Amino acid sequence: MLRAADEAIATARAAAGLGSVSIGYMPGLVVTAATRELRRRHPDATVRTVYLGWRRPAEALLDHHVDAVVTRLLFPADRLQVTPLYDEPRVVVVPRDHRLAGRPFVVLEDIADEPLPQVSGLDSVCRAFWHLEPRPDGRPAPAGPIMNSLDDTWEFVASGDTLAVATPDHVQTTRSDLTLIPLLGVAPSRVVLATRADDNGRLVAEFRQCAIEHLTPRT
Repeated sequence: MLRAADEAIATARAAAGLGSVSIGYMPGLVVTAATRELRRRHPDATVRTVYLGWRRPAEALLDHHVDAVVTRLLFPADRLQVTPLYDEPRVVVVPRDHRLAGRPFVVLEDIADEPLPQVSGLDSVCRAFWHLEPRPDGRPAPAGPIMNSLDDTWEFVASGDTLAVATPDHVQTTRSDLTLIPLLGVAPSRVVLATRADDNGRLVAEFRQCAIEHLTPRT
């Protein structure tokens, strides 16, 4: 019923000639350059940004909560159009007094016995990507503490309760008790723009072009 109501609202807006688009984005990603350009091109349009936190990007799109999402793979992409934007290297976040701190890089074998944080409700495909699963020996990553936000993660890491696999853009913190170590031998994280496959709206298409042209790694 909620989805039907959202679709009815979108249809009514389109019929009334109101130009609007909602852009979702995930933790550690910044969409300002693309949304600013879209507003410049269409000053009469309503461009809304929505921080989705840990909400599943496909769910947010198919429920018509947003019209586009700047997010990271991996996630189920049925009924979605996915446009690659750029890659990010993956890193391991450790406390500065950790045995691995100071190394120029680490590989999976270096952290095979280290716990990794749990995110309640995270899609299983996404969870496997960030937990580096399946592993060569078939073991899952040791379970670390449950986190509700990125700030929780950094506190757990600094306290020595867990390590974290992330990207440099995930770690938006000035904490001096954490350090990032490049993780070699694993695929990078890919940042993409996802939209509904059947959405042919002009503003969505324009935002896709803005994202391709203006969204780049911040590191």
